[in-house]
Amino acid sequence: MIKFLNTLSIYILPLIITIILCYAIYKKTPAYENFIEGAKEGFSIAVKIIPYLVAIMVCTAMLRASGAIELLQNILKPLLDYFKIPVETTILMITRSLSGSATLGVLSDVINQTGANSYATKLAAVITGSSETTFYVASVYFGAVGIKKFRHALLAGILADITGLIAAVWICSVFFL
Repeated sequence: MIKFLNTLSIYILPLIITIILCYAIYKKTPAYENFIEGAKEGFSIAVKIIPYLVAIMVCTAMLRASGAIELLQNILKPLLDYFKIPVETTILMITRSLSGSATLGVLSDVINQTGANSYATKLAAVITGSSETTFYVASVYFGAVGIKKFRHALLAGILADITGLIAAVWICSVFFL
């Protein structure tokens, strides 16, 4: 099965491109011109979202550099110990809603600190997969289309992230402790 999936993964992208081009020929649409037009639109959207990306990256870096996260870890340590949550995952729980790249960096730190098979690494991986970069998505995508009032969507996203964190902790405690 693994050999089949590896072989499939090599050919899937060229197959998809071929199918799209054949469909464009069948429908008699200018595939290359449509592709260029889409790329132009994508570039203009990328230019619009750069300020939002910079803001999220600066906020994440400020949190890490200021020592606020370490202070929060010290404050939450008794609660984290009660629920058997490794303190190393605290920063991941905070940064996950802000930035995916920051979260991957934190996940890498947790893996390097605690080892690939540790409970902290397993919990960190499940947290990463069970939550979303809510503030990033809200600021970038709503900002790109000009939506200014997104507080209800942000609240729903935060509640989904909290639910994902709780589920991750519970599931990991059931399966890995």
